[in-house]
Amino acid sequence: MSQPTIDLVKKLTLIPSPTGDTDNIIKTIEQLLNDYGYTSTINRKGSLIVTVAGKNQSQHRFVTAHVDTLGAMVRSIKPDGRLKIDLIGGFNFNSIEGEYCTIHTQHHGEISGTILMHQTSVHVYKDAGSAERNQANMEIRLDEKVTNSDETKQLGIQVGDFISFDSRTTITPNGYIKSRHLDDKVSVAILINFLIRLKENGEILPYTTHFLFSNNEEIGYGGNSNIDSRVVEYLAVDMGAMGDDQQTDEYSVSICVKDASGPYHLALRNHFVQLCETDSIPYQLDIYPYYGSDASAAMRAGADVKHGLIGAGIDASHAFERTHNDSIIATENLVSSYLFSHLV
Repeated sequence: MSQPTIDLVKKLTLIPSPTGDTDNIIKTIEQLLNDYGYTSTINRKGSLIVTVAGKNQSQHRFVTAHVDTLGAMVRSIKPDGRLKIDLIGGFNFNSIEGEYCTIHTQHHGEISGTILMHQTSVHVYKDAGSAERNQANMEIRLDEKVTNSDETKQLGIQVGDFISFDSRTTITPNGYIKSRHLDDKVSVAILINFLIRLKENGEILPYTTHFLFSNNEEIGYGGNSNIDSRVVEYLAVDMGAMGDDQQTDEYSVSICVKDASGPYHLALRNHFVQLCETDSIPYQLDIYPYYGSDASAAMRAGADVKHGLIGAGIDASHAFERTHNDSIIATENLVSSYLFSHLV
């Protein structure tokens, strides 16, 4: 088992980081890497950048994983003191029904609650099972004595407060890890541990490589800036999506050939495949029809690079996710093989 990565995934999933409220996790990663001697910078958007000098300093690589997750904000305070919410990121209300959550107030700390349908009780509401799961019907029941909006406001809750969902991270004895926010904290852990091993082994990369831990991927513009003009190849390490018509599984690394933004760079994709076959890394090629990555955001922003996307296979993406240690290991191995390989 890739225990260091599994342990780090668990640590990271326990740090709330909905898009827009990522300072805590960025500072945690910054301190961790600083402890290993890395110098990092934080850009104006709040992303963390670590540049590792390589043997070739005239041609660079750029690698990303994103720390931001799905989440919500307080939309309004209802007359009965409960909260209406507004979603951050692309997911459905039904995927968070019954979930424990935390409201992060500006000045009064954290307040816990549960996301429920207004018409939850089958003893009271005839349409408890059939009512639509939408913004009008979903609400947060606070773990506080509140019966009206004024009492809720007195807790310090206001419109715009961020809401994070409990990760419920569980690691099974047979190698599964199930949790919210494996997208993309599995990849973040993989890159951090790659950097730690690089430092511990005293190895030098063939090309200067920039590692960006982005914080706005879930809303479409993570990883689209701070790209050095010498960058030739851009790799996004993110999740592989599973479902009908998908080849991605929880036991190999997924190599994306196309997502909603269009095809990824053919030569770079073929390079990933060749590395997997040479190094006996289990892999799957796949298309993600309703998906975008840091790399696709960079291309839309006009980056003149060869772009690629790989990642561990994640079941039930943007819901209660799961992957397996085998997929994490395969992704770690491809990341390492790629970063020590020649440019395409």
